[in-house]
Amino acid sequence: MLGRIFLPTIFLVLCYAFWVSSNFKDLAAGVALFLFGMLCMEQGFKAFSGGTLQRVLAASTDRLWKSLSFGVISTALMQSSSLVSVITISFLSADMIGLAQGIGIVFGSNIGTTTGAWIVAGFGLKVKISAYAMPILVFGVLFLMQSSSRLKGWGWVLVGIGFLFLGIHFMKEGFSVYADQIDLTQYAMTGVAGLLVFTLIGMVATVVMQSSHATLTLIITALAAGQVTYENALALAIGANIGTTITAILGSISANISGRRLAAAHLIFNTVTGALALFFIVPMLRSVEFISAAVGIAPEDYTLKLAVFHTLFNLIGVLVMVPFIKPLVAWLERVLKGESVERDMPRYLSDASLELPDLASSAVLKETLHLYDNAFSLVAHGVNLRRSMVLGEEDLQQLLDPPAKLIDIDLDDQYARMIKDIYSANIEFISRAQAAAPALYSDTFSALRRANMDIVASIKAVKHLRKNLQVYSRSDNLPIRREYNRFRIRVGSALRELAALRHTEDPVVTLLSLEHIKIEAVDAANHASQAVDTLIREGAITSRMATSLINDGAYTRELVEHLLDVAEAISRAGLPAGEVLGEEMSLGIEEIADIARRLDGADLAEDLEGYS
Repeated sequence: MLGRIFLPTIFLVLCYAFWVSSNFKDLAAGVALFLFGMLCMEQGFKAFSGGTLQRVLAASTDRLWKSLSFGVISTALMQSSSLVSVITISFLSADMIGLAQGIGIVFGSNIGTTTGAWIVAGFGLKVKISAYAMPILVFGVLFLMQSSSRLKGWGWVLVGIGFLFLGIHFMKEGFSVYADQIDLTQYAMTGVAGLLVFTLIGMVATVVMQSSHATLTLIITALAAGQVTYENALALAIGANIGTTITAILGSISANISGRRLAAAHLIFNTVTGALALFFIVPMLRSVEFISAAVGIAPEDYTLKLAVFHTLFNLIGVLVMVPFIKPLVAWLERVLKGESVERDMPRYLSDASLELPDLASSAVLKETLHLYDNAFSLVAHGVNLRRSMVLGEEDLQQLLDPPAKLIDIDLDDQYARMIKDIYSANIEFISRAQAAAPALYSDTFSALRRANMDIVASIKAVKHLRKNLQVYSRSDNLPIRREYNRFRIRVGSALRELAALRHTEDPVVTLLSLEHIKIEAVDAANHASQAVDTLIREGAITSRMATSLINDGAYTRELVEHLLDVAEAISRAGLPAGEVLGEEMSLGIEEIADIARRLDGADLAEDLEGYS
């Protein structure tokens, strides 16, 4: 509702301003070009920075000083603390970093954003920057015309820089025109009232433009043109710093509880930093004068002094808040708690991560593993096996003769509680991510979709198997009880071997191990089929038992195959984007049959040839 009112209002205000003042167009065009340049730069960094960020993330955030440095450097390169904040929320939502590391990155990004003020004040206003913009745009468009996604990414970055420079030029020209016609300093305010009012104006301007960098550039150009006083410009800069948190807050709306905690930490940091700057404005101004004189900044160069002030109060904010990171994390975790729900929900998916394909694939991979862990318990309980028994070292063969100990579980209810919402969210997220990502990621997302579908299929198979399993695994008829306990052992063994493979880091080793498990599974299915024929000939089971045994043998085979397919799909999805293991890494039915012949399994080979 707010968006429906806000956008038309801004539109009408701009139309009125264009109608009243023809000179307003230069200033408005400057702001528009600057914002568009930032969007282009963000688009460029999203095209190739996701994988790079992800690869260096672990090494860059294992210490607090590294998290701070990561925030400083990434923001200085991207020239957008808002983008870094949204990316950090995505990392946190995907469980790739902890809350303390995320807070460190956000703190560092506030220092990194001060580089923009230095660039504009020290270079943009003292050089005819538009002369540099044109060749940069030409080279940028040239890169955009290339087929390589990486070159396109650099093209967007260069085009963004070109439009940033043009935006600064038009803003400077716009304020210069107003300097000859209107003196905006007549609206200047001094004292505490001026600080508070212009801080609020800076906040509102940043919320409207969604960029503290754009607001700060506007402030610096206005200050250079004499359209705002130095004191009021300082208050505007403080307000811009507080207002930039709105982007992080909006980015956290679709994030999980960890992302919302980080947005809250960002708001707290910027608010505390702004409050300190306002409260200690007099000693800070003295410090600015001292630092400016020490580095050779002229007394009347207020734009560079503003850059010094902006850097100083952000540094002070970091120094004040860093010792309180651990208490802040504990407080946020205590105050902002996740929703208490009876149904298990997605933990790692967020709309923000859709912006970076590497991050999106990592998030949905983690969520698929979350779904698999839930399904693991359902499958184990469905065949009356405790998770602890499957994951332990207990010999499952000892379950062959004794009647099964039943586990009371409502598979339909547990499916609704533990599987349905996560599965639906995964499939929807994969579709959106695949549509937004380059073709390079198609195989990864397709593998993840198959994994999710096989997980659900395995639960449906165990549901069919369980109907007769509950009866015959406790039957007084020893032969039929044994065969159904063999089904349980086959499923339990497959789950155990797959759990062991979770700790294998090399996907090639995992895939080769899966082929070995496949051969064992097919061999076990063959022996089960032979056992049915033997039991019927010996009259050990009734025809009704035999029919159930044949059908449930098929369900067991189907269940194990789905579990193996899940493991294979997850292994392939874990490969770097674009890297595909050849089909030689996966054995076909004919190849498995050939192995069976060499292992003296003639009947197994015949069954496999019939299956193919």
